[in-house]
Amino acid sequence: MTQPKTPVKPLLSDAACGSASPASSGRRQWLAGTARAVAGASLLSLVDPLVRAGAWAAGSDAPEKPEVKIGFIPLTDCASVVMASVLGIDKKHGVTITPSKEASWAAVRDKLLNGELDMAHVLYGLIYGVQMGVGGAKKDMAVLMNLNQNGQAITLSNKLLQAGARDGESLAKVMASDKREYTFAQTFPTGTHAMWLYYWLAAYGIDPMKDAKVITVPPPQMVANMRVGNMDGYCVGEPWGARAILDKIGFTAVTTQAIWTDHPEKVLGTSADFVARNPNTARAVTAAILEAGKWIDASPANRQKTAETIAAKSYVNTDASAIVGRMLGQYEDGLGKQWNDEHAMRFSGDGAANFPYLSDGMWFLTQHKRWGLLKDHPDYLATARQVNRIDIYKQAAQAAGIALPASDMRTSKLIDGVVWDGSNPAAYADGFKVKA
Repeated sequence: MTQPKTPVKPLLSDAACGSASPASSGRRQWLAGTARAVAGASLLSLVDPLVRAGAWAAGSDAPEKPEVKIGFIPLTDCASVVMASVLGIDKKHGVTITPSKEASWAAVRDKLLNGELDMAHVLYGLIYGVQMGVGGAKKDMAVLMNLNQNGQAITLSNKLLQAGARDGESLAKVMASDKREYTFAQTFPTGTHAMWLYYWLAAYGIDPMKDAKVITVPPPQMVANMRVGNMDGYCVGEPWGARAILDKIGFTAVTTQAIWTDHPEKVLGTSADFVARNPNTARAVTAAILEAGKWIDASPANRQKTAETIAAKSYVNTDASAIVGRMLGQYEDGLGKQWNDEHAMRFSGDGAANFPYLSDGMWFLTQHKRWGLLKDHPDYLATARQVNRIDIYKQAAQAAGIALPASDMRTSKLIDGVVWDGSNPAAYADGFKVKA
């Protein structure tokens, strides 16, 4: 499907991109830990970005494959891939991105494996599942960058609400008192939504493998399936959480940022052999999408424009009103509660949302082991170092003027109070009370 490629030049002013904004204390802290990935960055910073990008794409650094087909699923967090194309940022880096709308994560997986897609907006855990031969054929894969953090939700049905379930604690009481079969949906067995759903249920003593039936449903089909009573709850990306509230068929029991603040979500994924054949292309596409994410995050106006753009039939195919609220951090749960979420979906965070931390990749492996998807402990760190192409990311970040963190690892505390820092992944995976 051919998408419009005409750059929307008025949207790319320096002010809109945030270059004139004073640095916040958080930004200063982030920049304090920045290390330039490529020598000569200080000289490059003196050159006009458009000229610099053209030079970067010339000669031996030219992208090997200038036209790149990137698969996406109709979700809000495909935005930076789409906007890199729509705004013409891809051309700055010598590539043309063609977004390709796909029907399911299984289709994305298969097309990445057979080469129909060059890259994809894809579930973090799906890439690691393929790497380990879980949830599909085994193939060496690559994560080039995080596309976003936060912004998913777990929706429960009105039927559960009528039974007294409003959150995790009350859901556990309802399920304990009424011993019927409960069905919950996620979008792919090794993916992020499955892991958020399982983690949240287990935090309240509900074993997702024993106390419930878990099914796989493509994201755009979640609302329709709940409407006809096929599931009691689901975890999916926006706008399908907000859509359930607008359609009055369910409510938000928890956001995923409440499960893990600033959690990793979708990634720019591809096969390892694609990167080996096309390292310059991988770098150029990553740089373009990094810039697009920075543009989206730069202002509410840019987020509004992004919502209006991706709402189109060729992308997410829903009303912009179902997208823009939660993109701006304006939440309601369908039960009367409204709030401004400080950890809503973000696409850049001055690079903090994009860096492919080794600890993030390792976390998905620990959960795959926890739930029996992996029979044995893998070499967690070695696998993450192989999959997460930090070398490509650092080059792309330098080209796009994006800051880098001081460490390839980070520390987080999840909803159950357990701290994850990547230091002892085997003990972490085995340490949960509720596990397969």
